[in-house]
Amino acid sequence: MRLALLVSLLAAMPWIAGCAAFSSTPPRPNVILIITDDQGYGEVGAHGNPKIRTPNLDDLHAQSVRLTDFHVDPTCSPTRSALMSGRYSSRTGVWHTIIGRSLMSPDEWTIAEALGSAGYRTGMFGKWHLGENYPLRPQDQGFDEVVCHGGGGVGQGPDYWGNDYFDDTYWRDGVPEKFEGYCTDVWFREARRFIDENHDRPFFCYLSTNAPHGPFLVGEEWSQPYVEQGVHEQQAKFYGMIENIDANLGKLVAQLDELGIADNTILVFMTDNGSAAPGMIAKNKVAEDGWRGFDGGMRGRKGSEYDGGHRVPFFVRWPAGGIGGGRDEAVLSAHVDVLPTLAELCGVTEAAPNPLDGTSLAARLRDADVPLEERTLLVHSQRIKQPKKWRKCAVMTERWRLVNGVELYDIVADPKQQNDIASEHGSVVQQLRGEYDAWWESLQPVFAESVRIGIGHESELLTTLHAHDWQVIGNKGCPWHQNHVRRGLPLHGEWKVDVVEAGTYEFELRRWPAHVDESIEATKATLRVGREEQQQDLAAGATHATFRLELPAGPTTVRGILEGEKSRGPYFVYVRRVR
Repeated sequence: MRLALLVSLLAAMPWIAGCAAFSSTPPRPNVILIITDDQGYGEVGAHGNPKIRTPNLDDLHAQSVRLTDFHVDPTCSPTRSALMSGRYSSRTGVWHTIIGRSLMSPDEWTIAEALGSAGYRTGMFGKWHLGENYPLRPQDQGFDEVVCHGGGGVGQGPDYWGNDYFDDTYWRDGVPEKFEGYCTDVWFREARRFIDENHDRPFFCYLSTNAPHGPFLVGEEWSQPYVEQGVHEQQAKFYGMIENIDANLGKLVAQLDELGIADNTILVFMTDNGSAAPGMIAKNKVAEDGWRGFDGGMRGRKGSEYDGGHRVPFFVRWPAGGIGGGRDEAVLSAHVDVLPTLAELCGVTEAAPNPLDGTSLAARLRDADVPLEERTLLVHSQRIKQPKKWRKCAVMTERWRLVNGVELYDIVADPKQQNDIASEHGSVVQQLRGEYDAWWESLQPVFAESVRIGIGHESELLTTLHAHDWQVIGNKGCPWHQNHVRRGLPLHGEWKVDVVEAGTYEFELRRWPAHVDESIEATKATLRVGREEQQQDLAAGATHATFRLELPAGPTTVRGILEGEKSRGPYFVYVRRVR
């Protein structure tokens, strides 16, 4: 009697209700989630690309359940925030990749926090791109171990100065450390170390490569074979970066076999948006024979509201859980479904504190005959300071795609989205516009807010504010890359911050990162924090300007101004609470 009662209680718990029929399934599988950067649906050999070589991905494809109508956002930070939270990216405060709009709210409950609540050891390796500072770092968002680069890519503003993909300095749990080897090799090597050290307990490994995102840097041994096939040099490097990922995947899969944990490990492979292959973007990056890459039969690429911008590979394999065997599932699905799906598969009993936009696909992954409710999914690409309604958006059902509110495509009959049939299906257009209106209305409260960087917290005694994360002033751009810093772009912005604890704060304004310690190239410096302003004249050759202010706890803004031959904001501001 007691046993029957226990079984009924377990079956009623969130996430597990659909698992009652699988009582023999190991209850606590390991989870490895691999996501690559800018690799499109067509950059997998098993998807029909005749040039690229991805034997290990092809093997995983053959062993997996493949979600063939799986969608993400058209660019990286939005995808990552939705993936981590199970909620639409804009709802988390993320709709761009820079200007303070790539910072995910610390109120979001991440996959790492969900699995951590069930006793999982969690590790993150590679690209985060959801915030560099407390309380936005991966170690603040549920990860026990972190090895990562800064910003949206190696060599961007918040990344360690001078990184170039080879023998770089990355951050281990917030502390800079020099690593040997190519960036992708480092991420996989650290992930394999984490797996080896934790294979006797449930673990979650989030392995997020910056490759094949540009700049297209990779050893010649990876790119030259494609050049010899007649692929343009830049696209050959792009393909070489993917082949290097594939080789690393092979090593990781072999390790799982050697450790005897492959069967009880959920292994997921996906990408963060459509292809950024140079041949598909620029005509001057096309091979002499006209090879422009392989689009996977879709229109659009990274950033696009058409399917080529946001429909990506999604492979999942879990032999012990009945998931695999090589099966396509054309069910409409998205990044927001990953958290609830993994939570159910892993027996997470803690309920999400925020309403999720995703749904668990666990039952369908196990059984192709399990029906799913019809649903509508939405994506958009804003990439501006404040979102605009109907900008670069897609409203999706299993049959229809409403693009930008006016174009309608039957995606089953017309997967390339060549024939706009909006005029023939006015009722469908109106229905999907209504879905979008309701979605937009639900997002509106977030648009007026800003996710803030915390200063003065004991876990980050020195906060480095990067121009990558400032909100632009006026309609000017943002110096988000180290090359912009080198060129000295005359741009201005301010940081939205939260003073965690009242006290005396020291602000150090710099044009270069502190360890470079070169001239600030200014004769006057101004610091504005909220309504308080201080100024000082600078001696010739000065490398920085230092200010001290008494600050109350709470939200405020930080802006610096450097005046000289050019007027610009300081690209780096170092903040310490001194008492």
